[in-house]
Amino acid sequence: MDQEMGQEVEQLVEQVDWVDIPAGTLRRGTPADAVPAVAHRYADTGVPVEWYLKEAPRTETHVPAFRIARTPVTVGQWALFAAATGRPAPQGEADHPVIGVAWEEAVAYCRWLGERIGLAVRLPTEDEWERAARGGDGREFPWGDEYRTGLANLVDLGLGTTTPVGSFPEGASPFGVLDLAGNADEWTSTLYAPYPGAPDDVPKTEDWAFDPHITRGGAFRHDRDLARCARRHGAYEKDLTAIGVGFRLAAPAR
Repeated sequence: MDQEMGQEVEQLVEQVDWVDIPAGTLRRGTPADAVPAVAHRYADTGVPVEWYLKEAPRTETHVPAFRIARTPVTVGQWALFAAATGRPAPQGEADHPVIGVAWEEAVAYCRWLGERIGLAVRLPTEDEWERAARGGDGREFPWGDEYRTGLANLVDLGLGTTTPVGSFPEGASPFGVLDLAGNADEWTSTLYAPYPGAPDDVPKTEDWAFDPHITRGGAFRHDRDLARCARRHGAYEKDLTAIGVGFRLAAPAR
């Protein structure tokens, strides 16, 4: 890596805006007896009740302190990684989230960045992601219990593409984390499996998924049901750019 690239990488690592998430209790998921009401509330999206059952049961679980990036990894940040490692240059505007990233490539980016800043950078776990989105209560969306068009880049905006990261500050989570709903669907480090105590008809595996890892938050092409803090999703199509899959960084607590 030449001197100019080295300077760009130094600037990149200094620009990671970490948010400290304190240790606390996550009210994870959705009570099983509430799932029919959830499915009814979002019936216009065409999502069957079985998909929401993956959120059951509601469990209170302790999540240790950690750090998470305020916004997803951008095209500009990924471009430095691509140039330094000989990967193809990404498409899109520099301040938009990078999408079309395979899980293994997202992990490689975390490792590459971590080596340069001396920090164990990684993808967030599913519980960490939901803790960052929900805080200590059982809110429906990162900003509260009611959906409001204009707080996230989802299909109801009609844009059909990504927006610059952080474009919806009123849609922030209780900790000030942005873009946890919409814009780019985000990889976690967690492999899909039913929650302990899940209803019997929740599938043990999702063999139809392109990748077995859980994604969260939904992308620009998705409806409001995927903006819900409890909604468990996945990469179900091979074209990760078309379905808007990106990622954000996590790291140990300070």
